[in-house]
Amino acid sequence: MFRSIKNILGHPIEAKDRHFGKIHDVFFDDAEWRARYIVVDTRSWLPGRKVLIPPTSVQGADWRTENLRVSLTKELIADSPPIATDEPVSRRKEALIAEHFGWHPWWPGSGILVRGSVTGSEDVKASSAIRPTATATQVELEEPSGDPHLRSMREVGNHHIMADDGQIGHVMDFILDDETWHIRYLVIDTRSWFPGGKKVLIAPVWIQDIDWAEARVRVGMTKEWIKNSPSFHPTEPVNREYETRLYGYYGRPKYW
Repeated sequence: MFRSIKNILGHPIEAKDRHFGKIHDVFFDDAEWRARYIVVDTRSWLPGRKVLIPPTSVQGADWRTENLRVSLTKELIADSPPIATDEPVSRRKEALIAEHFGWHPWWPGSGILVRGSVTGSEDVKASSAIRPTATATQVELEEPSGDPHLRSMREVGNHHIMADDGQIGHVMDFILDDETWHIRYLVIDTRSWFPGGKKVLIAPVWIQDIDWAEARVRVGMTKEWIKNSPSFHPTEPVNREYETRLYGYYGRPKYW
C-alpha cells in the first residue's frame, strides 16, 4: 500500500513491551530513494531523546489506529546511541547503531539496512551481496561529516520544483510504499504558481537534478506539461489505474 509520509508523522510506535514514542521524521537515501530510518521522538519516556529505527524492524502496522509495532524491547531502545536530528548522521554513528541492534549497516551500493541476530529473523537484502558488518572503529575516519545521501523528509518538504521554463510548485509530501519503503512519488503543490493550481505527482526517477543548498528540484519538463498532468487527490488512493494514467501521460517506462 502507498502511504503519505505527512500522514504517518506523529503515529505511535510500540516496542515488544510498551509504547515508546511517535514518528518524528523519516530519513531517506536520495540515491536509492528508500527510507533508511524512522526517527522516533521518545517524548515523556526518554525526555529529549530521539532514536533511529530501521523500517525493517517494523513487524506490523495498524493504519486504522495509526499504530506501528517494532521487534525491539524498550530496554534495547533506551540503551541505543543518541542522535541529534539537526546534525548529519555520520557513518560512525550508523555503525554504532548497527552494532547496538545487531544489524548490518547500510552503505552505498550494499543494499538496505537489514535485521540481524537481535530479532532472530533472516536478513532481507536489496542487492545480491551485502558487505560484512563494519564496526564503529573501522569506519571512524571514513566520513566524519555524515552521509551526503541521507536526507530528512521534513527538511526536503517545501523544496522548490523547477521546470525547464521556471518554478512550478513545491514539494509538500512524499508517497511511500509501506512494504518496500521505497519513495514512489513526490507530491507537488502548484497552487501558488498558477490560478486554479492542483497537486500532482512526480516520480523520483524523473528528477533531473537536485540542488540541496538552494532547496531546488529540477524535473526537466515544461510548466505546461506538469500543469496538465493527472491531478492527485490526497483523499483518494494511488492505485495501479492512476499510475498507468500518470506514466502514460509522461510517456515514461513503468517500474512494475
